Amino acid sequence: MRPSVLAYLAVMSAVTLGTRILPLTLIRHPISNRFLRSFLFYVPYVTLAVMTFPAILTATDSPLAGAAALAVGIAAAWMGASLPQVAAGCCGVVFVLELLLA
Repeated sequence: MRPSVLAYLAVMSAVTLGTRILPLTLIRHPISNRFLRSFLFYVPYVTLAVMTFPAILTATDSPLAGAAALAVGIAAAWMGASLPQVAAGCCGVVFVLELLLA
């Protein structure tokens, strides 16, 4: 491997391990700040949304089909549909719109 690849791997490893090990070693008591606890509670959800949202719009040939599937998925989930039902509804919307728009 070239030295630059090894340097990239070393930096990536240091950052990854640092973000996992430092909180365990530096924070020894439970977090009592309500704002910080609330912030940390929502971090996984926001991270997932930030990674998923652009992929929803760009995964199809037409961004319109992706946006329509997103709207249908949000509406179905809001009304209490299960995950397989939401996924099937979104796939169906994309399938129909891709047939119509092609």
